[in-house]
Amino acid sequence: MAFSQTLGMGRLTKEQLDKAIGHKLSSENVLCTDWRAFKTYAAEKGMDIYQFKSDGKVRTKGLFHIQNVNNYHRRLKGWIQRFNGVATKYLNNYLACFSLLESIQHQRNPIAMNDLMIKGNLIQNMETYDTLKLS
Repeated sequence: MAFSQTLGMGRLTKEQLDKAIGHKLSSENVLCTDWRAFKTYAAEKGMDIYQFKSDGKVRTKGLFHIQNVNNYHRRLKGWIQRFNGVATKYLNNYLACFSLLESIQHQRNPIAMNDLMIKGNLIQNMETYDTLKLS
Protein backbone atom coordinates (compact mmCIF):
# COMPACT_ATOMS: atom_id res chain seq x y z
CA MET A 1 0.00 0.00 0.00
CA ALA A 2 1.35 3.39 -0.96
CA PHE A 3 1.47 6.41 1.33
CA SER A 4 1.43 9.85 -0.27
CA GLN A 5 1.25 13.06 1.70
CA THR A 6 2.93 16.44 1.69
CA LEU A 7 5.32 16.74 4.60
CA GLY A 8 6.21 20.40 4.32
CA MET A 9 7.99 22.90 2.15
CA GLY A 10 11.73 22.89 1.54
CA ARG A 11 14.18 20.45 3.08
CA LEU A 12 12.67 17.42 4.77
CA THR A 13 13.39 17.14 8.50
CA LYS A 14 13.55 14.03 10.67
CA GLU A 15 10.65 15.39 12.73
CA GLN A 16 8.40 15.73 9.66
CA LEU A 17 9.33 12.25 8.51
CA ASP A 18 8.72 10.72 11.94
CA LYS A 19 5.36 12.45 12.26
CA ALA A 20 4.26 11.12 8.86
CA ILE A 21 5.55 7.55 8.86
CA GLY A 22 7.16 6.91 12.25
CA HIS A 23 4.11 5.06 13.57
CA LYS A 24 4.23 2.72 10.54
CA LEU A 25 7.88 1.68 11.02
CA SER A 26 9.83 -0.37 13.55
CA SER A 27 13.36 -1.69 13.94
CA GLU A 28 12.22 -4.83 12.08
CA ASN A 29 11.75 -2.83 8.85
CA VAL A 30 14.42 -2.27 6.23
CA LEU A 31 14.41 1.20 4.75
CA CYS A 32 15.32 1.42 1.05
CA THR A 33 15.96 4.92 -0.24
CA ASP A 34 18.02 7.14 -2.50
CA TRP A 35 17.74 10.13 -0.13
CA ARG A 36 20.66 10.79 2.20
CA ALA A 37 18.33 12.40 4.76
CA PHE A 38 16.87 9.02 5.65
CA LYS A 39 20.21 7.60 6.81
CA THR A 40 20.27 9.34 10.20
CA TYR A 41 16.54 8.75 10.65
CA ALA A 42 16.98 4.99 10.11
CA ALA A 43 19.95 4.89 12.49
CA GLU A 44 17.94 6.59 15.25
CA LYS A 45 15.07 4.13 14.72
CA GLY A 46 17.45 1.16 14.81
CA MET A 47 16.48 0.15 11.29
CA ASP A 48 18.61 -1.43 8.58
CA ILE A 49 18.98 0.80 5.55
CA TYR A 50 19.87 0.14 1.94
CA GLN A 51 20.84 3.38 0.30
CA PHE A 52 20.94 3.63 -3.46
CA LYS A 53 22.64 6.43 -5.36
CA SER A 54 20.33 8.61 -7.40
CA ASP A 55 22.45 8.04 -10.53
CA GLY A 56 20.61 4.73 -10.95
CA LYS A 57 23.66 2.57 -11.71
CA VAL A 58 23.04 0.21 -8.77
CA ARG A 59 19.35 -0.63 -8.75
CA THR A 60 19.16 -3.63 -6.43
CA LYS A 61 20.80 -5.10 -3.35
CA GLY A 62 19.58 -8.67 -3.17
CA LEU A 63 15.81 -8.54 -2.83
CA PHE A 64 15.83 -4.84 -1.99
CA HIS A 65 15.23 -2.08 -4.52
CA ILE A 66 13.39 1.23 -4.96
CA GLN A 67 11.94 0.59 -8.39
CA ASN A 68 8.35 0.32 -7.09
CA VAL A 69 8.64 3.80 -5.60
CA ASN A 70 10.22 5.20 -8.75
CA ASN A 71 7.45 3.64 -10.85
CA TYR A 72 4.75 5.04 -8.53
CA HIS A 73 6.38 8.48 -8.76
CA ARG A 74 6.44 8.27 -12.57
CA ARG A 75 2.72 7.34 -12.69
CA LEU A 76 1.83 10.14 -10.24
CA LYS A 77 3.72 12.76 -12.27
CA GLY A 78 2.06 11.57 -15.47
CA TRP A 79 -1.40 11.67 -13.90
CA ILE A 80 -1.02 15.06 -12.20
CA GLN A 81 0.44 16.68 -15.33
CA ARG A 82 -3.04 16.93 -16.87
CA PHE A 83 -4.05 19.53 -14.28
CA ASN A 84 -1.47 22.07 -15.51
CA GLY A 85 -0.28 22.95 -12.03
CA VAL A 86 -1.69 22.18 -8.60
CA ALA A 87 -1.88 24.62 -5.71
CA THR A 88 0.21 23.36 -2.79
CA LYS A 89 -2.70 23.72 -0.38
CA TYR A 90 -4.73 21.23 -2.46
CA LEU A 91 -1.89 18.80 -3.15
CA ASN A 92 -2.95 16.32 -0.44
CA ASN A 93 -6.39 16.13 -2.06
CA TYR A 94 -4.83 15.25 -5.40
CA LEU A 95 -2.55 12.69 -3.73
CA ALA A 96 -5.54 11.07 -2.01
CA CYS A 97 -7.45 10.92 -5.28
CA PHE A 98 -4.50 9.33 -7.08
CA SER A 99 -4.05 6.84 -4.25
CA LEU A 100 -7.73 5.87 -4.53
CA LEU A 101 -7.46 5.45 -8.29
CA GLU A 102 -4.34 3.31 -7.85
CA SER A 103 -6.06 1.10 -5.28
CA ILE A 104 -9.08 0.37 -7.50
CA GLN A 105 -7.09 0.02 -10.72
CA HIS A 106 -7.36 -3.78 -10.68
CA GLN A 107 -11.02 -3.80 -9.65
CA ARG A 108 -12.47 -2.43 -12.86
CA ASN A 109 -15.47 -4.66 -13.06
CA PRO A 110 -19.09 -3.44 -13.16
CA ILE A 111 -19.93 -4.59 -9.62
CA ALA A 112 -16.92 -2.88 -8.01
CA MET A 113 -17.49 0.34 -9.98
CA ASN A 114 -21.21 0.45 -9.09
CA ASP A 115 -20.33 -0.14 -5.44
CA LEU A 116 -17.78 2.68 -5.58
CA MET A 117 -20.33 5.07 -7.13
CA ILE A 118 -22.96 4.22 -4.53
CA LYS A 119 -20.60 4.52 -1.54
CA GLY A 120 -19.12 7.73 -2.92
CA ASN A 121 -22.55 9.33 -3.10
CA LEU A 122 -23.56 8.26 0.42
CA ILE A 123 -21.04 10.67 1.93
CA GLN A 124 -22.72 13.95 2.72
CA ASN A 125 -20.86 16.88 1.23
CA MET A 126 -21.66 20.36 2.50
CA GLU A 127 -18.92 22.12 0.56
CA THR A 128 -19.94 24.91 -1.76
CA TYR A 129 -17.99 27.12 -4.10
CA ASP A 130 -17.81 29.81 -1.43
CA THR A 131 -16.57 27.51 1.35
CA LEU A 132 -13.93 25.99 -0.91
CA LYS A 133 -12.84 29.44 -2.06
CA LEU A 134 -12.36 30.53 1.58
CA SER A 135 -10.36 27.47 2.66
